[in-house]
Amino acid sequence: MDLPKIGSVLPEFLSPAEVDLLLALPEDAIEEPLTLRNTAMLHLLYATGIRVSELVNLPVQDCSLNGGFVRIFGKGSKERIIPFNEEAGQRIAAYLEQSRPLLLGQKSSRFLFITRQAKAMTRIRFWQIIGEMARQRGISKTVSPKTMRHSFATHMLAGGADLRALQMMLGHSDISTTQIYTHVDKSHLKAAHEQFHPRG
Repeated sequence: MDLPKIGSVLPEFLSPAEVDLLLALPEDAIEEPLTLRNTAMLHLLYATGIRVSELVNLPVQDCSLNGGFVRIFGKGSKERIIPFNEEAGQRIAAYLEQSRPLLLGQKSSRFLFITRQAKAMTRIRFWQIIGEMARQRGISKTVSPKTMRHSFATHMLAGGADLRALQMMLGHSDISTTQIYTHVDKSHLKAAHEQFHPRG
């Protein structure tokens, strides 16, 4: 006898307005090194959809500001190149110019995003930071790095992104893993139906 199938839990994601609220940099914190770092990390996370482990372990040399992309070695050491937008590039540049030298002091690090001890941030610490930032901005949802990854994927599909391209950016070995996002936000399906169906 076959066991009943258990439905997949749909990932929680933020609306574009909630993402904008989370990514906004408070005017009174423009010169705060940790705030610039945290904001740059959030922008890169949402711009690329990379995993939190990939974010905190990203080497400086694998982030190209000129090219506007990051090189990620994900599960199974599979390499993928993911572009990021201009605003994310600007946030990272500001962090590199103003914050990272102060955090480094006389030390050196191969990691792009570092702590006051010039070490790579832990996944747990970034989970705490992103949750704190969400609460400070009045976002009631529980926000984590996974929430940002899910938001990236959902918003990309809603904007008309190709499922195969999204699979490559997310680093999914099986496209069925990526397809879960087609069930999260069906607004783009309705729009496509209205556009292409003869009686839409």
